[in-house]
Amino acid sequence: MGLKEILEHHIVDHIWSWVNLGPLRLPISKHLLMMGIASFILLVFLPLLIRSRSKALAPFRSIIEIIVLFLRDEVVHPNLGHKGDGYMGYFSTLFFFILTLHLIGLVPFGATATGNLAVTAGLALTTFALINFAGIREQGVIGYFSHIVPKGVPGWLYPLLFPIELIGMLTKAFALCIRLFANMIAGHIVILAFISFIFIFGSLSAIVGFGVAPISVGLVLFTLLLELFVAFLQAYVFVFLTAIFTGAAMHPH
Repeated sequence: MGLKEILEHHIVDHIWSWVNLGPLRLPISKHLLMMGIASFILLVFLPLLIRSRSKALAPFRSIIEIIVLFLRDEVVHPNLGHKGDGYMGYFSTLFFFILTLHLIGLVPFGATATGNLAVTAGLALTTFALINFAGIREQGVIGYFSHIVPKGVPGWLYPLLFPIELIGMLTKAFALCIRLFANMIAGHIVILAFISFIFIFGSLSAIVGFGVAPISVGLVLFTLLLELFVAFLQAYVFVFLTAIFTGAAMHPH
């Protein structure tokens, strides 16, 4: 199997079958399975963990509490203000969903669904919907759209700036989509590249291949540890940027 086939095997989504729901034709794929597993963990396992009174699970409950309090005090409240409490459910769900997708992607035979552009686009669309919903809820429809163009702009520039600002709103969501996708797919490509060094040099000489193997394996292990850190970091960054954009829509001044 060549490097191209190896990369495609680990990065490209694998569609196993199709389900026809009226006019819709939906795929059953590996990334869809990963999202199903992540959803099951959040909907079933996480509530059971939180409600559990087991002392053995107390450290895990403490970790979840620390993360939620951090999101509330350091991400949501500074950007959305006191009204951010009403949106904590969304931000917490968004963080843990993205984090779970990242972590199960590190499990053998798993796949990182956030390395699929369609998945990150779906997450970005939910952010886009939240931004506009929060802005309209806070300011009203007329007030929200009247603040898209900053005040003080000459009237003759308004028709030009209004569509530019609308495109800017779409660009924010698009940037979130591409940023998460690129960061998650990059780590997998680096790991596969390090592994491929063994076979590339091994094709020249078995001795050279065995000599390169420990170095490649060491680099892979280091990258995997880095990927574990990136899993938390990218979930945080996505939620943090969502909070910034939502707060800007709610408080235009």
